[in-house]
Amino acid sequence: MQLSPCSTVINIGMQEVDFRKDILPLKDKLYRLALRITLNSAEAEDVVQDTLIWVWNRRDEWNALSSVEAYCYTVARNLALDRRELADSRTVELTTEAENSVENSSPYDRMVTQEQLDIIHSLVNRLPEKQRTVMQLRDIEGKSYREIAELMQFTEEQVKTTLFRARKKIRQQYLDIDGYGL
Repeated sequence: MQLSPCSTVINIGMQEVDFRKDILPLKDKLYRLALRITLNSAEAEDVVQDTLIWVWNRRDEWNALSSVEAYCYTVARNLALDRRELADSRTVELTTEAENSVENSSPYDRMVTQEQLDIIHSLVNRLPEKQRTVMQLRDIEGKSYREIAELMQFTEEQVKTTLFRARKKIRQQYLDIDGYGL
């Protein structure tokens, strides 16, 4: 029986991992993570491509992994951090589904919402990398504290503390900006 290159199935314990079914569907999540770190769409796309190539080239090691998804996130995070250091902090505004979900509102309400989102994006982009990454994984990707701790090689308490500080910082800075002039 001949398998195509993307159909490689490897057993991990009792779990079978198929590149096409288990790893390729992670590309959007990996992209969002890479985008949060690099703040550059093209760089994030390159990170995802490099991640998938890296994981594919190490397919013989999949059986030693407890979670291929966590491995993919770790590889993507490390590659994005490397690219971020090389890129020397360029800023590109991020887009979210929330920006597109403003329905049945007046033009004024849409403008106010857009301005608020722009401010929040700017504040998130200015966070230290670790805080920004933890926020991405928890608030956008919906990862558990435990999964984030494994990915970032933190304790769960460090994840909670980092997330708390990031949210607090954004909230305070937003209130300072929003309350200015009153």
